[in-house]
Amino acid sequence: MKSVILFSAALVFSAFTNSALSAEKTGAEIAQSCTMCHGENGLSKMPGTPSLAGQSEIYLVNQLRHFRDGQRQHEQMSVIAKPLTNADIDKVSAWFAQFEVELKKR
Repeated sequence: MKSVILFSAALVFSAFTNSALSAEKTGAEIAQSCTMCHGENGLSKMPGTPSLAGQSEIYLVNQLRHFRDGQRQHEQMSVIAKPLTNADIDKVSAWFAQFEVELKKR
């Protein structure tokens, strides 16, 4: 299982580095690399993986910067956040924060 997770993280990291994240990328384009774990539009269906949709922009910015800078450690996220610039983090955080999540009883 650990090797599958590391392989997945390597694929996502590769997608980030090969696409050469730049000022021209939108938050939605950057977020495409997040969907494998965090789900389409940031709505996770994986146990133990948080949904990003509707989270506070400030919270997402801080967490991504902490992963990138090593202040927060996570096997996959530390690797995935490493190549992100502040502008990339701002854009992807704003994109996920734009969603409104509604809670309903079944």
